[in-house]
Amino acid sequence: MIKLLGKVPDTVYVACSGGPDSMAVLNFLSNSRRQIKVAHFDHGTLHADTARTFVVDHCEKNGIPYVLGTVGRKRLATESREEYWRNERYRFFEELDAPIITAHHLDDVAEWWIFTSLHGESKLIPYQNGSVIRPFLMTHKQELMSWVKQRSVPFVTDPSNKNCAYMRNLIRHRIMSQCLKVNPGLKTVLRKKLVNTIE
Repeated sequence: MIKLLGKVPDTVYVACSGGPDSMAVLNFLSNSRRQIKVAHFDHGTLHADTARTFVVDHCEKNGIPYVLGTVGRKRLATESREEYWRNERYRFFEELDAPIITAHHLDDVAEWWIFTSLHGESKLIPYQNGSVIRPFLMTHKQELMSWVKQRSVPFVTDPSNKNCAYMRNLIRHRIMSQCLKVNPGLKTVLRKKLVNTIE
């Protein structure tokens, strides 16, 4: 079951990559009375044209207003590619005229907690950062996958999600399963911590 953390404003942008998580969130919120717009960011990667075309076609077919963003500068020598894309994506978000909903979920929370723990300071993904709101942090990724499958929601898959040269993928595909062997209840523990952050 999809579980929400906090409240979703009546007028929002949905950050939509075209992947299953963001398409599940877009479909979920579109079934409400909220005024929904899509914000799609073009990262300039090999998959970017496919993703942008898919999102634009979906929005136009379903009458969903959308806005497109792209990178506006070259990557700094001090930035990893992941940092660069994240920084540029959030710069784009800051230019929008309404709150932005992302599809970050509980699996992302666990992966980020592991990543930050390995760097010496464990952190939770915050529920809100400026105009960016993450109400799906209590929901397992599998619930979002079930949502798109049961409702035949279309999506595209980014092949780079399997590339373990990126730290998020290394943690997701190789480290997470080992952490869950050590503590099978890790996600439950983190979910309880999330609730406490907004109480």
